[in-house]
Amino acid sequence: MELGDRDAGIDLAELLAAFSLATDLGLGQPMEHVLRSWRIAERLAGHVGLPEDQRRSLFYVSMLGWVGCIADSPEVAASFGDDIAFRADSYDVDLAGMAGIGFFLRRAGRGGPVWHRLRVATTMLTTGGQNVVQGMQSHCLTTSTLAERLGLGEDVVTALRQFFTRWDGRGVPHGVGGTDIAPTIRLLHLADVVEVRHRTGGIDAALEVAKARRGSQFAPDVVDAFLAHAPEVLAGTEIGPLTADRPLTENDLDTALEALADFTDLRCASRAGHSRGVAELAGAAARSMGLPVGDVVATRRAGLLHDIGLHGVPVTVLDQPGPLSATDWERVRLSSYYTERVLSRPAALAKLGAIAATAHERVDGSGYHRGLSGAAVPMTGRLLAAACAYRAMLEPRAHRPALTDKQAVSAVRDAIRTGGLDGDAAEAVLAAAGNGTRRRVSGPAGLTPREVEVLILISRGAQTGEVAEQLGISRKTAGTHIERIYTKTGASSRSTATLFAMRNGLLDPLDL
Repeated sequence: MELGDRDAGIDLAELLAAFSLATDLGLGQPMEHVLRSWRIAERLAGHVGLPEDQRRSLFYVSMLGWVGCIADSPEVAASFGDDIAFRADSYDVDLAGMAGIGFFLRRAGRGGPVWHRLRVATTMLTTGGQNVVQGMQSHCLTTSTLAERLGLGEDVVTALRQFFTRWDGRGVPHGVGGTDIAPTIRLLHLADVVEVRHRTGGIDAALEVAKARRGSQFAPDVVDAFLAHAPEVLAGTEIGPLTADRPLTENDLDTALEALADFTDLRCASRAGHSRGVAELAGAAARSMGLPVGDVVATRRAGLLHDIGLHGVPVTVLDQPGPLSATDWERVRLSSYYTERVLSRPAALAKLGAIAATAHERVDGSGYHRGLSGAAVPMTGRLLAAACAYRAMLEPRAHRPALTDKQAVSAVRDAIRTGGLDGDAAEAVLAAAGNGTRRRVSGPAGLTPREVEVLILISRGAQTGEVAEQLGISRKTAGTHIERIYTKTGASSRSTATLFAMRNGLLDPLDL
């Protein structure tokens, strides 16, 4: 069996459930809002007689329904200020009719000067809110595109294109309503809102909003089923193990992570392609340094995921043209914490999340969110940090233009000299980017890729014979490698060699 065809140890449902936690951040809701909404919709499905195959589709529709908010975040921020606060507040009002118009106008241009607020409000009135409609259309298109990339069925794709419809036909696309709306979307419309109302106001608040929007936003039969069974539907919505029905191969997982990375980068226009670029650089550098195959793969995948926590940071902060306030800077620092939390389960993602969360750590302790230093930053993290820093320098940001390659290389080497970036890791990244290095790229102390492999093995307790067996080499060759390692590192025993490996980040703390 080819390596890429092997079971990756994770199901698509588990991956999307993890990604939905990042979506929660972008909605301004506590983590697991999306999952709890699905649980409510799934319970209602039994009371409205939704067929079994559509109940399976309901999960994917629920997990992806709000993902499109990533794509229209820059436009939302331009019109309404803090995009996360805007979405959080939107749960308080029916967005059609006069109530909706009032909601949009009150938030028009929020955070900007008076002239900007007036201009946004005037444009909204004269165009009939066309920019809002276009944002909703963009949302649905990008979400359905992601479903297609993930290989989900046409029923899921079609349903996602109807995410902003309403039972009364006053949603987007305009005129699509009633039974023309996919049953899965009808269920999700109600579940998404009542989850918030129940959590913030109790069962009475959930019943009230269902009754108020019956026949307008919500399908009457779905509302009636909810009113009849609300205590049961809302009780104990904690999320347990998910049913696995789409196990991913290693190739499938890479494809899915690349798709999620591309969508994550849509959150900020200047970051387009950033995650893929970081992943490729970090993975290539890890390979050149001779890290074990598993660490190479993990480093690349962590690169794809390292910015997922940015969904918890408003676009108005990410695109701030001037210096950040202390509060805004703290929100940025929290993004790597969010990354780690979003990817904390299942086990197949936890290691990737731990590596991804080190993208902004620095070996001198000046990074975030943990402020790790020295041996506490594994080599995988050092490579990722260098790749992220270098790639970001080549991209424009609101507060500065993109650096030239020469300027970026110089800045990276300055960071090496001042102790922020690990020299071996950063030079490996620069070499992977096609920049000539001042010295041959190798492991610390000039170790060859094979010697790095051997050092990792002996540090984890392998004897000479075990090293030979695991690497498919002779015992004599393994012994020669060990002797050279001791000579280059100045070690005199396995324990001192292990300390060297730890000090240089070659032993991932998660694997010890």
